[in-house]
Amino acid sequence: MALSGISNRTGQEWLSSLPACILLLAVVLFSTSSDIQNQLQKLGGELWNDYYRLRVDPVQPVCDANFDVEARLQEQIKAQSKESSADELDLFAEEPLDPAVLRASLENAKSACVTKYAEYDELKSRITTGVQVFRAVEGTLGAVNAFGLTSQRFILALIVLVCAATATFTRHHVAMRGMETQLDHTVSFTLQFIANSMLFVSSLSFRTLSHDGGNEVEWAREILHDLWIAGFALLAVMSAVMLFRVPADAKPGGKLSHALLSVPLYTTMSLIAGTYFAVAGHVAGIGIYLDKMMDLSDMFLNVGLFVWVGMMLKETRLASLVFNVFKPWKMPPEMLAFVAVIVAAVPTAYTGASGIFVIAAGAVIYNELRDAGARRHLALAATAMSGSMGVVLRPCLLVVVIAYLNREVTTDQLFDWGIWVFLLTTVLFFVVVMTVNRQSKLQLAPVSEAFPGMIRELKPLIPYVLVIAGTVLFYRLVLNVSMDEFSAPRVLPVLLLGVLIYEHISLKGNSQSVSGEIDHQGLEKSIRSATNETTSEIGALLLLFGCSVSVGGVIERAGVMEMFPHSFASAWTAMVLLVIILIILGMIMDAFGAVILVSATIATIAYQSGIHPIHFWMTTLVAFELGYLSPPVALNHLLARQVVGEAEVEAAMAEGGNFYQRHERVLMPLIVMGTALLLVAFVPLAIGYTV
Repeated sequence: MALSGISNRTGQEWLSSLPACILLLAVVLFSTSSDIQNQLQKLGGELWNDYYRLRVDPVQPVCDANFDVEARLQEQIKAQSKESSADELDLFAEEPLDPAVLRASLENAKSACVTKYAEYDELKSRITTGVQVFRAVEGTLGAVNAFGLTSQRFILALIVLVCAATATFTRHHVAMRGMETQLDHTVSFTLQFIANSMLFVSSLSFRTLSHDGGNEVEWAREILHDLWIAGFALLAVMSAVMLFRVPADAKPGGKLSHALLSVPLYTTMSLIAGTYFAVAGHVAGIGIYLDKMMDLSDMFLNVGLFVWVGMMLKETRLASLVFNVFKPWKMPPEMLAFVAVIVAAVPTAYTGASGIFVIAAGAVIYNELRDAGARRHLALAATAMSGSMGVVLRPCLLVVVIAYLNREVTTDQLFDWGIWVFLLTTVLFFVVVMTVNRQSKLQLAPVSEAFPGMIRELKPLIPYVLVIAGTVLFYRLVLNVSMDEFSAPRVLPVLLLGVLIYEHISLKGNSQSVSGEIDHQGLEKSIRSATNETTSEIGALLLLFGCSVSVGGVIERAGVMEMFPHSFASAWTAMVLLVIILIILGMIMDAFGAVILVSATIATIAYQSGIHPIHFWMTTLVAFELGYLSPPVALNHLLARQVVGEAEVEAAMAEGGNFYQRHERVLMPLIVMGTALLLVAFVPLAIGYTV
């Protein structure tokens, strides 16, 4: 299906993966250039006093430092005398200046001019060749940084469109079930064609609307309009082409109900939003809300970087080596599932959102649990929940976005309370997984046997720890950048590249490895493989995010939130209603789009009803996670299905047992997160934690 390319690359890799890789690297380069420039400016200040004045050539003064004070004084006195004689009857004329005062003023002006020339000569003499070279390097980085800031929107638009086209071509968009039959294929791509055509028409209408009334549109905005128009036109054409390219392995026939479930979520959202705006006579609606997405371009670019980080993590042995540390204890599958979900909390926090981590490491978690003897439903439940615990921990991007959009809370406040929420969900998960439907004996290997084995399995992790610590220390000591919620998106790609480089260099010392050239090809292949997967995943996620913002626009413009009071007399009543709304939003919207909508609408209702802002946003995060695990959409389950494979999910569905055992993959996450939500939402109210 793919064309052969140069250097063993396919046509798809040349047209999508390589451009996506370059764009992602550019984002890292632009953000890092700012850090380097800051350090160079600091170094320049230490090397040369008043370096900030040496960064540009001084401007030569234009004043006269050699004029004759007495001669200039006489000239001004004569000029003043002429003006006075010409207007002797002017009752409001100014009093003649005292010659002594005028002389002092001229002497001060001459002295100031002499000082300016002295400063000019002094600065000019200090601009040595070394200063010129240093400031040229620092200035170049400044120009790169400035270009990066102005190009963020274009980079995001290109990434969304290139990756969305890839997801369409590879049939990788997020849907409630995969395309298996010919009818699935026909229905899915027919509706994709209609949805993409709606997106194209809306973008075209938005461009026309921008020019109505003779308004001038700045060139940057004009280019963005053209990018969206061209991109959605390409998606519509690709959908039409794919409609007639039914896979040879597609099963004949099919059911319409199943076929509708194979329609990508972004398509459904586009159809809903497009239909609403068309009926309302506002065809440009989707285009306008997609353009609003550009206002948070740095956030969505960070999402793309986190996906890339996750895919590179998937290419390493790190996750498997971490699992190996716990194997000597011979834990029952339920306990290992608990350990897997808890250990996954940290990388979840560093990959920005639960869905991203499920995509990145879900397959590894599922396979390791299955190898340890876990039943399919338990393994699927743990896989779907693997990204749910860490969204409240530092440095999760979602929490940063909440603090950015809401001045009532700070990241420190949210992360401090997030630790307690994490501990709560951890305890609840342990209780549920170890009591409800536990089918294995709680028996561990003897400490004398397990502990030495665990120590042995820790040794292979030492080089990884050194690589990670070295990268973090380099940024801290050389670039003065701490590893936190703001720097993680640009530090983590470099860190994972370092891990990949270590793994492939370490193969050279292995007796089973081959030539160094092959090792180099292995490194390149790993990065290429990670980028290939990243391209499809970014396309699926970011297009879903963009259309989710449009659905939020429908909710906003339809006045759904205006149907509710601006405040409630009882915080309990408000919380009950808000929890229901938040769960529903979590079911139908992505996390970032939902946070934007909640910040603009119901957050104020919560505050005015007496609910503390920190309490409200902790509740929101838990409610969203419950929504992502709740049917009918259950986004995290869909992502788990995508990474695990349709066959494994179908095999789990075919297994027998009682009602709970047949639906454990859905029920267990609902019990854990549902209980957590009730406690987080209502216990603070019971103890009087209000505004």
